[in-house]
Amino acid sequence: MKLFRNRVRKIAAVALTLVIVLSASFVVAQSDAHKSFDLLKGLEGNWAGKNSQGQPSLQVTFRMTAGGSALMSEIHGHGPENMITMFHMDGDRLLMTHYCGAGNQPRMKVIASDPKSVTFEFFDGTNIGPGDGHMQRVTFTIPDADHHSEEWVFLDHGKEMKEVFTLARLK
Repeated sequence: MKLFRNRVRKIAAVALTLVIVLSASFVVAQSDAHKSFDLLKGLEGNWAGKNSQGQPSLQVTFRMTAGGSALMSEIHGHGPENMITMFHMDGDRLLMTHYCGAGNQPRMKVIASDPKSVTFEFFDGTNIGPGDGHMQRVTFTIPDADHHSEEWVFLDHGKEMKEVFTLARLK
């Protein structure tokens, strides 16, 4: 009987250790997504920037909405580039929906992040047929509180087109 109790205790100890390790892993993953969201929240405010060709072409406004549960980015350009992107947590992951000038709404999830950048990649969307052009990937790089860049990649029939915006905070 004593041997049986010792085995049960050992099994219980191993099971408890496993639960603790798995719980810690979940908390770390959740923490990384929240850190990425917090990094993007730091963009709240008004920005002006240049495109890849160095032309001053747009203004961007970031603002928190929906009781602090969503961050909205509004790109103010000169035509079809007027677009809105919404960022929000979905459980333990950070998602974004981009309301594009192409008339579709790609949804993206974080595929990479570090303390100064977040990269999202397409996983589904609305109003996107087979082969239709849509935003495939975007990386936000934030070297400091007053500067950031946005690298947008549009995928159209297998061909990627990239545009980079370099922005400075308006004061």
